[in-house]
Amino acid sequence: MAKITLDGLKNDVEALKKAQVELPKFDVKEVQEYTREHPVWVHCGAGNIFRGFVASLQQTLLNDGLQKSGIQTISCYDGAIIDEVYKPHDHLTLEVTLMPDKSTKLKVIGSVTDGFKLNGSSPEDEKKVREIFKSPELQMLSYTITEKGYALKGMDGNYQEQVLKDFAEGPDNCRHAMSQTTALLYERFKAGAYPIAVVSMDNCSHNGDKVKDAVLTVAKAWFDKGFVTKDFISYLEDKKKVSFPCTMIDKITPRPDPEIAAKLKDLGIEDMDPIKTARGSFIAPFVNAEKPQYLVVEDDFPAGRPPLEKAGVLFTTKEGVDLCERMKVTTCLNPLHTALAVYGCIFGYQRIWAEMEDEDLVKLVNKLGYDEGLPVVDDPKILSPKAFLTEVIEERLTNKCLPDSPQRIATDSSQKVTVRFGETLKNYKKKGMDTQKLIALPLALAGWIRYLLAVGDDGKPFELSDDPLIPELKKLMAGIEFGKPETVGDKLEPILSNASIFGVNLYEVNLGHKIEDLVKEMIKGEGAVRATLHKYLN
Repeated sequence: MAKITLDGLKNDVEALKKAQVELPKFDVKEVQEYTREHPVWVHCGAGNIFRGFVASLQQTLLNDGLQKSGIQTISCYDGAIIDEVYKPHDHLTLEVTLMPDKSTKLKVIGSVTDGFKLNGSSPEDEKKVREIFKSPELQMLSYTITEKGYALKGMDGNYQEQVLKDFAEGPDNCRHAMSQTTALLYERFKAGAYPIAVVSMDNCSHNGDKVKDAVLTVAKAWFDKGFVTKDFISYLEDKKKVSFPCTMIDKITPRPDPEIAAKLKDLGIEDMDPIKTARGSFIAPFVNAEKPQYLVVEDDFPAGRPPLEKAGVLFTTKEGVDLCERMKVTTCLNPLHTALAVYGCIFGYQRIWAEMEDEDLVKLVNKLGYDEGLPVVDDPKILSPKAFLTEVIEERLTNKCLPDSPQRIATDSSQKVTVRFGETLKNYKKKGMDTQKLIALPLALAGWIRYLLAVGDDGKPFELSDDPLIPELKKLMAGIEFGKPETVGDKLEPILSNASIFGVNLYEVNLGHKIEDLVKEMIKGEGAVRATLHKYLN
């Protein structure tokens, strides 16, 4: 048997080779020690996309001798990830690449050198991280914390309670991820105003701008209360000191699959069981993910950066990133994912690939992508929108080895629809195109509303995926009953008119009433969702 630990890399080499596990080509312990003395890259968000993609990029550079330092990661939210997965495995991860031919490729990722908790449970970790940010050698702070990690305000447009508390208590005792970011940058400013790049790698439109806006909002609130100086604001606004590059990231990284864990055990690899933390994170000592991956980055790094282009990262201008990001997030992947997610939950599917054998759902994503999305997407040149979309529909979503579930993709949907559908609607308006001719997009949004009832097309209840707005949305939809279309009334108007959710007021783009009518059709009774899809897609 073999373990994915530092001792395992030393003592279980033959067992790991027998299991065909690719090992790091560098001395992991040596890199861990070097990184602590010479920090270059800190990453916030210790989850699966980071370990299965971002960390693998630095691994490539370490393998090729192009870097000496690894990545130190911090968790602003769920400390159990650090305690229950990182530490027991000496910060090593087993990367499991799921190939379309149902084979797998195994690789130990050893580029992550430390895991720190910034969730209030470890003052010692917070002290260490603040020291790291005083180092002149640090080049970048990156993120994979999902869309909700950047939001300072709630659905009602008011600042969240935690954010107001952070405003009041200042940089020494803050908890929101963006407040903590600002506090770490303040440490760097006080140490010598050293340069740094702050890089969001999340699926958000204009993600770099979102981080910058949030950081400046926090900093200005602290300035107003006397916690920081005006010079700190100037430091954050000086592009030669602090940059906020935009990025586009793409790699399907599902929750860890128990079947994969069982296969690893059969191969003689121990302690690979997935866990769900008390805060709802699904994680394991391994990461299962597809092979295709894309990371496009605005090349703006005032302190320098690792040569990530040699690991496959595409560097371009902000405009180039914006076009790639819009192509992927608003047209070629994310909207299709969200549409499949909500309908998959309604129909009781457990795998995305299984949905791609459903004739109605295949028609839905094809129409959503090719017919309604591509006409308003600008070609970024660095990637072909049509080729990207075709790869997604024909190769990636259909990958039967990929254990991705509609339930995972449906998580935090309220935080995603504004980008995944709202941006396309803005483009229709901007280009003067008729939104009333849209079919698949309003079906996708109506499907999300119908999903929120938590009743399947068979009339049986199901559990909604985690989403911060569910309590508020349920309150607004109270009284809408399955089997009684007349109960919809005007209850959806406060939701469909909310531009903070959809990016636009859906009534102002002539879709609000159409979506209301679709929802009414979908709640008539058992089989009504299927009948509605079939009616409008044929």
